[in-house]
Amino acid sequence: MRARSLLPRWVVVAFAAALVVSLAGCGGAKSTTGGSADAADTYKVGAILSLTGTYAALGESEKNALNLEVKRINDAGGINGKKLDVIIEDDGTDEAKAVAAASKLVGQENVIAILGATGTGQSMAIRSEIDRAGIPQVSMAGGTAITANFSPLVFQTPWSNTIVVPFVLGKVASDGNKKIAVLSDSGGYGKDGLAVIKAEAGKAGLEIVSDQTFNAGDTDFSAQLTKVKSSGADALVLWTAGKEGASVVKGARDLGVTQPMYGGSGQAKIEFAQGAGEAAEGFIFGTGKSLTPANWGEGTPEFDVVNGFAERYKAAYGQSPDIFAGHAFDALAILEDALKRSNGDTSPAALTASVEGTKDLIGFGGAFTFTPTDHNGLTADDLALYEVSGGAWNTLK
Repeated sequence: MRARSLLPRWVVVAFAAALVVSLAGCGGAKSTTGGSADAADTYKVGAILSLTGTYAALGESEKNALNLEVKRINDAGGINGKKLDVIIEDDGTDEAKAVAAASKLVGQENVIAILGATGTGQSMAIRSEIDRAGIPQVSMAGGTAITANFSPLVFQTPWSNTIVVPFVLGKVASDGNKKIAVLSDSGGYGKDGLAVIKAEAGKAGLEIVSDQTFNAGDTDFSAQLTKVKSSGADALVLWTAGKEGASVVKGARDLGVTQPMYGGSGQAKIEFAQGAGEAAEGFIFGTGKSLTPANWGEGTPEFDVVNGFAERYKAAYGQSPDIFAGHAFDALAILEDALKRSNGDTSPAALTASVEGTKDLIGFGGAFTFTPTDHNGLTADDLALYEVSGGAWNTLK
């Protein structure tokens, strides 16, 4: 029998964070302004991104978006006449490192807000640091727990799993499937998604006949996929945002798994569509309409905002933004709007109240309206279905 830890998990994470932060203070942060700035004429903001580890592709897109938009804002004169400086820390897709990064940003950099983290587990792990500082956090992760486990300081830009999962399961059911196998990762996003799938499957008329998980860094999924293949499932639902998703799909096809496959926002990235190659052909996933700006309809305010960002991003980086770049765009836009409305008051209470006062702010995800009980503000009306084809995706009508 495996020995059980005598310490609560949060103690272990905090202890590990303390070890990491002792080293992190020596450097590693990346400033969007390229150097130190005078606090009197600068808004200093922290960002915790997964630039390494299993979520590296997500964090890279987020970093690109932040760098691009901070430059645009500063070139236009800044916010309220002040420059914006976003200090980026890499959490390595690791909860303890995320806590260390938050501690550094709050204790050493004195940031007025934190954008991030990239992942659900990391976003939840830094909550103690957010509570201690009393500053607003705008997460870029899609886990339900981020806003369902309510904090007056924490906000969220992606469509949460409680929105995306029922939307995707509705498509699975409408395609005539009755029995499903679920394959999810053991991280925060995967665990959260699996819990919602279990809660919503029956409502969609679906029966879960196989429930398999894998860990970040895994490369062999044959054991799980063999069980899926023999389960009698009509379809496979994949719920992960990590780089392993492409390998899972390739492994499934190599093993002769012929069932149609479905997923969520975690597959809305080029890394997945191109990494899985031919194995991803026909993969259906649900995520925001903005992955294809035309979904909003040309001439609409949503199209203008999303397409404008997409054109700037493509000009800078040579490819269209994925939804993770969009989440970062929204996090920064929400904070920019709040700073403008706070009349220069960046005290924690005033800035948090200003963020919560966000109303009808059109972003990449949709139109954000926060309330004292809703810090996500998005609905299924902001979603669309896509099918992978030729290493890219097309909107399903």
